[in-house]
Amino acid sequence: MSKISPLQKARSEYSPKLPPVLQECGPFATARLGEPTQSVADQDAIRRLFPDTYGMPAVTFACGESFDCEPIKAGVILSGGQAPGGHNVIAGLFDGLKGLNPDSQLFGFLGGPSGLIDDKYIMITEELVDSYRNTGGFDMICSGRTKLEKTEQFAQVATNCKKHGITAIIVIGGDDSNTNACTLAQYMLTEKTGIRVIGCPKTIDGDLKNEWIEVSFGFDTATKVYAELIGNIMRDANSARKYWHFIKLMGRSASHIALECALQTHPNACIVSEEVAAKKMSLQEIVTDLTKLVVKRADAKMNFGVVLIPEGLIEFIPEMNVLIAELNDLLAKEEAAFNAQADMSAKIDFVAQRLSAAAAGAFKSLPAMIKAQLLGDRDPHGNVQVSKIETEKLLIVMIEEQLAIINAGREKAVKFSSQAHFFGYEGRCAAPSNFDADYCYSLGYTAAALLGAGKTGYMASVRNVYAPASEWAAGGIPLTMMMNIERRHGKDVPVIRKALVELDGKPFKTFATNRDAWGAGVEYVYPGPIQYFGPTEVCDRVTETLALEHA
Repeated sequence: MSKISPLQKARSEYSPKLPPVLQECGPFATARLGEPTQSVADQDAIRRLFPDTYGMPAVTFACGESFDCEPIKAGVILSGGQAPGGHNVIAGLFDGLKGLNPDSQLFGFLGGPSGLIDDKYIMITEELVDSYRNTGGFDMICSGRTKLEKTEQFAQVATNCKKHGITAIIVIGGDDSNTNACTLAQYMLTEKTGIRVIGCPKTIDGDLKNEWIEVSFGFDTATKVYAELIGNIMRDANSARKYWHFIKLMGRSASHIALECALQTHPNACIVSEEVAAKKMSLQEIVTDLTKLVVKRADAKMNFGVVLIPEGLIEFIPEMNVLIAELNDLLAKEEAAFNAQADMSAKIDFVAQRLSAAAAGAFKSLPAMIKAQLLGDRDPHGNVQVSKIETEKLLIVMIEEQLAIINAGREKAVKFSSQAHFFGYEGRCAAPSNFDADYCYSLGYTAAALLGAGKTGYMASVRNVYAPASEWAAGGIPLTMMMNIERRHGKDVPVIRKALVELDGKPFKTFATNRDAWGAGVEYVYPGPIQYFGPTEVCDRVTETLALEHA
C-alpha cells in the first residue's frame, strides 16, 4: 500500500488485547481437556463419517510450563465472504507461530481454497503482516468460494503441503468452510499425512455460534457500520418527514444482523424471518401489517418511517419457499426449453404453466419485476440467488397496491413516498472495531496455541467475550461438535448447523416488547460511526445481542 490514511496509520499502532492466559503464557499455554463431546444432532451418522475426530474433548488453556516446539510450517486460507478482522486473525496466527518457534513459517494461499488446491501462495512475513494489522478486508491473500469436499481435492492439498513441508492448515471461514475443514481434517488423519487442520469462526451473518463460539468475527463491526447508516437515514427521515425507507440487510440464512440493527436503532418496523416462519405468515399478511402501520402513522401526521428487512426473508415465507423449491427443480429439468423462450414475458408464461397450483398462485401474485428476478441467473448449485431479489422493492409495490384500495374509500388519502436501500458490501470490509480487532487477533493466536498443543479437527474458541478482554478465556472445540445431517441437493450431507435467531431468547424478546412503541412513535437512536479512541464504554462496547444474551 503506497499511501494510507491518517486513521489507518493510527490503527496500525493499536495493540490488540489477548485473553489473560495467552497474555501471560503466550502460545505455550497448557491444553486442559474436558469431557468427551458429541454432535448437535445425528450422533451415529456423524460418528461414522468422522471416526477419528468425533467425541474429542473441548479444550481450555491454562498457564503451565513452556516446552520445546519444533518449527511449524503452516498454511492459511480465507474462505467465503469477507468479514472485518480477517487480517488480525492472520496477524495473531503469525505472532503465535513465531512465539512457538522463531523459525516457524506461514504460507498464505491465495484466493481461498482454490489457492490451496492450485498451490498459489505467498510467504507471510513480519513486514507484510505489519502493513495489514487492524485493517479491514481480505486483500492480504484474498478469499474464494471453492468448496473443499472431494477426495481428489484433499489428495492434491496433501501433495502440495508435503512439497513445502507444511504440517498444518488454518481455515478462516463460516459454517460451510469449516464443514469442509472438518472433512479435510478427517481425510488427513485417515491417510496418515501428519497434516493438522484448525478452523476459525468467520461470518458477519452471526449464524455460526454456540455455547463455545459466542459470536463469529465481523458481526460486531458490520452491524455497527449498518447501524450508523440506518441512524443517518432515520435522522433524515425525521427531518424531511415525507419518506418511508425500506432497508434490506445482509443475512440470508438468519436475521441476526437485522435484529441487532433494530436493537441499536429502534426502527418503526423490523421483520425477523424466523418469526415469519414460526407463525407461517404469508407474504400478504406481512404486507397487510406494514400497510396498517403506514396508515396508523399517517393518521398521526407522520408520513415517514424506517423498515428493516433481512436479506433471506423471501425464503422463510411458506408459500415463497415452496415456489422457490419448485422453480429450482423446474429450471434444472427444463433448462434448454426455458432458455429457448423468446423473452422474459414468454419465460414467465412458460414457468407459470408448469407450477403446482399453490406455487402458481404465489408466482401470479408477484410483480413482474420480482418474477424476472426469480427466473434470473442461478448460483453454481442451480438455486435462486436470493440476494438479487429486491425484497425491499417488492414490499413497497405491494403496500402501494393495498393503499390504492384503502385510499379509494377514504376522504383524505394516505401519503406514501418510499426509498429502497440494500446495505451489504458496505459492512463486510470495514476497519474492524476494537472488539473485532481484539477478538480476531485472539482467535488467530489461539489457533497457534492449538497447533502447539498438537490438536487437529478443532475450531479456535475465545469465550466470555461480552466481558472485558481481561476476562476472556481461550480454548477450542471439535468441529464435529457443531455438525448435523441436512438434505442438500438431493443428498444427506454432514454440515455445521446454522444458528438462527431464537424467538425465546432475550434479544428477540427485548425487540418484541418494544416494537409497538417504536412503530408508533419516533424512538430513533443514532449510533454514529465506530469509535476507535476514547472512553471504553464507547470504543469497546459489545453488540446489543451479545450483551442481552449474557445479561
